[in-house]
Amino acid sequence: MDTRIALMAIIVENTDSVEELNQLLHQYGEHVIGRMGLPYRKRGVSILSVAMDAPQDIISTLSGKIGRLPGVSVKTAYSNVVSHDD
Repeated sequence: MDTRIALMAIIVENTDSVEELNQLLHQYGEHVIGRMGLPYRKRGVSILSVAMDAPQDIISTLSGKIGRLPGVSVKTAYSNVVSHDD
């Protein structure tokens, strides 16, 4: 199955969505290379970056689910690197 490397940029403005966001990231954890979270207390938001290596449909599905959480924004950047894993 072909996989791509992608980076999700996530901004959380509603802390009530954090638990569900973490559950989603855990659910797709086998595809996560790493993640970094930065609380920006001055503005009352959290900024996360999540690096993934997964089939494009998996990345798109996760991004869509995250984007539907209240007070959460997500943008995904895709690499042109495609791996042909068997």
